[in-house]
Amino acid sequence: MGAQAKETTSPNPIQRVKVYRLNEQGKWDDQGTGHVAMDYLERPEDHLALIVIDEEDNDTLLVHRISSEDIYRRQEETIISWRDPDLSLELALSFQEAAGCSYIWDNICTAQRNLHFTSLNNESFHAVNNALKDFPPIHISTLPLILKAVVECGITDQMRVIELILQDQNFFPKLIDLFRMNEDLSNLETLHVIYKLVKGIIMLNSQQIFEKIFADEVILDIIGCLEYDPEVPQVQCHREFLKEHVAFKEAIPIKDSTVLSKIHQTYRIGYIKDVILPRVLDEATISTLNSIIHANNAVVISMLKDDASFIQELFRRMRSPLSSAQSKQDMGQQYGKRRNSYH
Repeated sequence: MGAQAKETTSPNPIQRVKVYRLNEQGKWDDQGTGHVAMDYLERPEDHLALIVIDEEDNDTLLVHRISSEDIYRRQEETIISWRDPDLSLELALSFQEAAGCSYIWDNICTAQRNLHFTSLNNESFHAVNNALKDFPPIHISTLPLILKAVVECGITDQMRVIELILQDQNFFPKLIDLFRMNEDLSNLETLHVIYKLVKGIIMLNSQQIFEKIFADEVILDIIGCLEYDPEVPQVQCHREFLKEHVAFKEAIPIKDSTVLSKIHQTYRIGYIKDVILPRVLDEATISTLNSIIHANNAVVISMLKDDASFIQELFRRMRSPLSSAQSKQDMGQQYGKRRNSYH
């Protein structure tokens, strides 16, 4: 496996797996235990792959390029298996947690759909690529051109549009600066265009774009952009509602900033899906957003489970005769159902 992978994010406990290979005798050989992630290979070409890193010595246990062929099988709740066409081997991943298996399975399915879209009408796709070489710099005068490219792209050029957005590291910072400036000037005409553009970008249903626009420092501005729907008579006040009228019930203080960030992000993504754009989103985009929400919930629960001080305090209060029934219910919700931590 000579392919090199780009640097991946830190593994999390819900994606801990055992790697198995089917031997000539028809038995599964244990190849080791590690953490699985999906990332792009640098060689021989940019291609999404499953990568498993050994949990003990950080060696690479497995690198498998995602195939567009229908070779993957999900068995029960914690096993994904396939026949690797490059190695002519039967391989399997056995996940420690069902949530980790679901997350990776959803990403494999999404990657396969993208591969199918890329291969569909290949000649037309390359023609579009040649025509759509770059976006103009973000400016009030260029917003209509960018909006047209985003909302009118078909299946064959959708991947190119996503690529152009992602390769410009300043795309979203510049868009947010433009939004803030026009909001200060109460320039509704431009704000309506920005609303349509942000809505169109969300409808591209790109996991990588979602990672950018749902980041802590960006997501409230994205929600702000979505307040200026030209089809709604009055400007919506989603940010004001989230900041002033939505309280996070923290029955037991959570000190881990990563956990808190995941909790807030999860609620805000759900708010976009269920309150701001419920009539706009298609089933594929809703499915992707739900996958992000479910993965976040699983990460939070897993991290809290491994937080000894949090668990000790939780059980101490649950056992205390001084804790009210409502208090115990709040503590149960805080650990078990993350969305219920808001009211």
